[in-house]
Amino acid sequence: MIPFEMKRLGMIMQPLKGEANEAEGVLNPAAIRGKDGELYLFPRLVAKGNYSRIGIARVLFDAQGDPRDVERMGVALEPEADYELRADGGGGCEDPRISYVEALDQYVMTYTALSPRGPRIAIAVSDDLFHWKRLGLATFRPYHGIDFEGIDDKDASLFSALVPDPMGRPTLGLIHRPLFPGTRPEETIHQPASKPLDTDRECIWISYCRLGNGGDKPQLGEFVEHHKLTCPEAIWERLKIGGGAPPILCHHGWLMIYHGVGDMACPSPSGRKMRYSAGAMILSQGHPNRILYRSPEPILVPDSPLELEGAVDAVVFPTGIDRRDDLGQPDRFDVYYGMADDRIGVARLDVPEVLPPSSP
Repeated sequence: MIPFEMKRLGMIMQPLKGEANEAEGVLNPAAIRGKDGELYLFPRLVAKGNYSRIGIARVLFDAQGDPRDVERMGVALEPEADYELRADGGGGCEDPRISYVEALDQYVMTYTALSPRGPRIAIAVSDDLFHWKRLGLATFRPYHGIDFEGIDDKDASLFSALVPDPMGRPTLGLIHRPLFPGTRPEETIHQPASKPLDTDRECIWISYCRLGNGGDKPQLGEFVEHHKLTCPEAIWERLKIGGGAPPILCHHGWLMIYHGVGDMACPSPSGRKMRYSAGAMILSQGHPNRILYRSPEPILVPDSPLELEGAVDAVVFPTGIDRRDDLGQPDRFDVYYGMADDRIGVARLDVPEVLPPSSP
């Protein structure tokens, strides 16, 4: 048995026929437990012209506690800020991740704002999951000549607890994936597998923000410290890696389900030559910039019909994770993921009792 192997539970959400907001897909949801104990999904709802909103739905479980359906509850975020709208009428709010940040006593959503300058990381907060306040775009201090402000950035998520920065100071940690020129999979697929990596740019990063004081609650500020977490290593992720579901604690440390992009041996029916798969990392709880384990092979690959053919063929894209404390099983995690950029599936991961040896 492959450590960290996932078991599919099935599709849980697909576009509703006749619903204009979902005309081009329902995908890539955040997943978070509310204060009422219910599990809520925040899917990306794609209307005609790739115009995206962030919806909200309550997950419905069967008698065994397995997720089986959803109850739609409307729209959580509609594009309306200037950094979510484009002059041509396009724009959007895409691919949210949500963490309940204990130090802020709030739910914090990171999402991709399709701004006039390109995709950027935006942040919103909520006390109850139903009413959201925008904080604007995440801001970053330059790092050794690398300017995060002027480049595209996606796949962002926050740690739920304060974590130490490289100097040991308690901070709010952000996982993100800057898309420097030349690092998109559509660009790297044309490069030979033997091409040396640019280890400054082809990476998942952790950036750190020290909380400030303002009003009744601590306030988010600029991300001022940055650390390169990891670059592509295995063949299945050679074209690109990026964040997935937010880091979540398990008994080994911070569990992070991420995505990797690799070549396909045979093109899909639409001629697509890349596939998106999911892998697992364990980050040290005390030093989250240290990787304790990284799956040498993907733990979920697109191989079912609903994952192989859709709006974008051959895609599994994890964005939401739910630790099943409600079942008394803290080592069991349900992972919610986009299927072929068209619909939403869920798969189950049982964390092994003993951490496998670290991959080379």
